[in-house]
Amino acid sequence: MAKRGAPVHIDDVIAAIETARDKVMADEVKSLVKLGLPKNVAYKMVAERYRQRGSEDENAEGEQSPWVDMS
Repeated sequence: MAKRGAPVHIDDVIAAIETARDKVMADEVKSLVKLGLPKNVAYKMVAERYRQRGSEDENAEGEQSPWVDMS
C-alpha cells in the first residue's frame, strides 16, 4: 500500500502550476524571438495561446478571458 505524505496546501499547488506556466511561456517567447519575431508579437502570440491578455491589452474591451485572474 502507498504511504500518504504530509498534506499539501492548495495555494502551494496553484503557485507551482503558475510558476511552471510562466516558465513555459517565457521559453516559448524566447524561441519565437530567436526565429525572428519581434518580442511584443511573440508575447502576444504566447499570451493568446494561454488565453491570457498581454500586458498592453489589459484595458482592451471585447476580449475577456474565460480564466479568472488569481494574481
